[in-house]
Formats: sequence, structure tokens, C-alpha cells
Amino acid sequence: MNKPQDAVYTRIHTNGNDATFERIQDCTPIVESAKALHNAGMHGSSEMKHAARLPMVIVEKYCNEKKITFQEFMANDEHIRSVVNNPDNSMFRVWPGRI
Repeated sequence: MNKPQDAVYTRIHTNGNDATFERIQDCTPIVESAKALHNAGMHGSSEMKHAARLPMVIVEKYCNEKKITFQEFMANDEHIRSVVNNPDNSMFRVWPGRI
């Protein structure tokens, strides 16, 4: 089966009346792309930096932990800064500076 590069899949696990949703994404192509962009110096301009390529599962995890919607995430730069500047997400960075 051919999978789109950024595809996110959902598995549903049930146990009686309980259900758990597992979100799955192969982040390897995103890490490789971010590294290639970094190595090529594709950091953007001084006015607009290309800081990172974030997988959707990372953004969803953050939104779930903070109990916010994706709209709230996108509307507030603090949320984006928090995810991009998190050292756990350094492999997704294109430009290494803090935003």
C-alpha cells in the first residue's frame, strides 16, 4: 500500500464500553525533509524564518494536552512557539534559533 508522506492514521481500540483512539504518523520523512532543508540553508529570510516542519501528531498531542482546539493553536503564537522551541521536537527544526 502506498502511503502519502504526511498521512495520519487512526486506530480504534475498544474494551467493553471504553474506546481509545490512537493516532499514527510516520515522522521519518518529515525529519529527513527538515534536515535536508537545514543542510541546504533553506532557513527563510530575516523577516520570515522557516523554523520547523511539525508532524500533525505532535500538534494534536499538544492540543490534547493543553485542551485547546487546532484553531486556538493556530491563532496563538505562544502555542506554536512552545511546540517549536521544545527540545523534544528538535529533529523537526529547519532553523535552529528560538522563535
